[in-house]
Amino acid sequence: MTRSTASVSLHTGRTISDISPLIFGGFAEHMGRCIYEGIYDPASPLADERGFRPDVMQALKEIQYRIMRYPGGNFVSGYRWQDGIGPKAQRPRRRALAWRSIETNQFGLHEFMEFAQELGTLPMWAVNLGTGTIQEAADLVEYMNLPTGTYFSDLRASNGHADPYGVKYWCLGNEMDGPWQIGHMDAETYADKAVEAAKLMRWTDPSIKLIACGSSNTGMPTYPDWDRTVLERTGDHIDYFSMHYYGGNPSMGTGAIPDTDSYLASSVQFESHTDTIAAAIRLAKAKNRSKKDVFLCWDEWNVWYRETGGDGNWSEAPHILEEVYNLEDALVVAQWLSTFLRKADVIKVACIAQIVNVIAPIMTNSNAMFRQTIFYPLALFSNHAAGQALDVLVQAPLRETKLYGDVPQLDASASFDAQTGRGALFLVNRSQTEALDVTLTWDDVAPQGFTQGWQMSGNDPKAANSFSTPDAVTPHEIDLPALDGKRATLTLPPLSFTTLLSQHPGL
Repeated sequence: MTRSTASVSLHTGRTISDISPLIFGGFAEHMGRCIYEGIYDPASPLADERGFRPDVMQALKEIQYRIMRYPGGNFVSGYRWQDGIGPKAQRPRRRALAWRSIETNQFGLHEFMEFAQELGTLPMWAVNLGTGTIQEAADLVEYMNLPTGTYFSDLRASNGHADPYGVKYWCLGNEMDGPWQIGHMDAETYADKAVEAAKLMRWTDPSIKLIACGSSNTGMPTYPDWDRTVLERTGDHIDYFSMHYYGGNPSMGTGAIPDTDSYLASSVQFESHTDTIAAAIRLAKAKNRSKKDVFLCWDEWNVWYRETGGDGNWSEAPHILEEVYNLEDALVVAQWLSTFLRKADVIKVACIAQIVNVIAPIMTNSNAMFRQTIFYPLALFSNHAAGQALDVLVQAPLRETKLYGDVPQLDASASFDAQTGRGALFLVNRSQTEALDVTLTWDDVAPQGFTQGWQMSGNDPKAANSFSTPDAVTPHEIDLPALDGKRATLTLPPLSFTTLLSQHPGL
């Protein structure tokens, strides 16, 4: 095996920004088997009395999701929120046009809030700005957040929850730039509706935080003009602006030839997308002479390119979009999470789409579950990246890619928590064939030592987990490198993701 060399320089005072815990979020949509037979599966012999499965809940808790977007997604643009409240026997069955499936409404508002409470995550509720009205959006805020004494807050109490839920984060629709979206509109029309919804929702509860729709992906013909227009019109009424993107190999187009080298350099695309929308935010703020800061909410992100047929054929919980993830997908997800750290000054919320079965880190059947490869980088970052993101200086050999030109062989990010003295370093060797000897150097105070380390690697980028082989691709603990003064060295095998934890002195 050939080897190359690289260096990583760190300084605990050379920081980018505080890391928002909300970048470790998820997304649960009424789509395929994400809700039914995923989150909620009362027919399973493993389910508890509420219809939740303890094995699934435990796996979700391992990720430590801080925020959860719900109920869609494309689904929300045709969703009537009042269908999901009240006695289950009286809830209507509806055709969910977004995914051509039957929605039973047996899992609704109160069930989701119970799920979020059990999971220990903040809810982020999307309102219907497709077929829905601004009044219906404000009524939902009243139902969720106001003390009893008015119609919708009293209705909540009559449905078993007297105290307000206090939902803080609200999405003003979903992907309204997309012709596939129910109620699709142009940027100007959407922005005007979003502003009026924002005003009415805030008059109902001034404490809420609002997220406006950005472009559905960078391939949209309206990108990035949509983003500029919406930001200019909504900027003083919102707190966050959404980003959506799904990576893949092949990354674009029917008949594209898989290109693993380019795929493993996908963070170039993620960072370019971030920089473009961050620039649009700055432009809109300057043009409006505004003093209000707007941050990015990357509330749909993941790898998704194999299972693209979303037709549920008018069935309940159709088995659609159940992507099987492999090693190269996990390496891309790790780099995406590193992008969130490197852009921590502008990205404050992020939600992987989705959480169970549908393009998800966890797969279930009625009797079992397993963790997909992408589960592990998500859990490692969420559990260990804390405090501030460090501005990591990387020197590594360049590797040519067809899509992105010359890209460093090493992708790196790091965090440091001054309150605990804990550091975390995340490294991906993008090469399929070359090992990488990496020298780590601290430019200020070196850590006392490394406390734990894990690595995912393998010879086959297509290796994946399954019900029969649930542990085929998982992280393993590694021998920790020794510190020599302010330096340490370690070798990263090809196709690898490595996490190292350190403890610094005097803290």
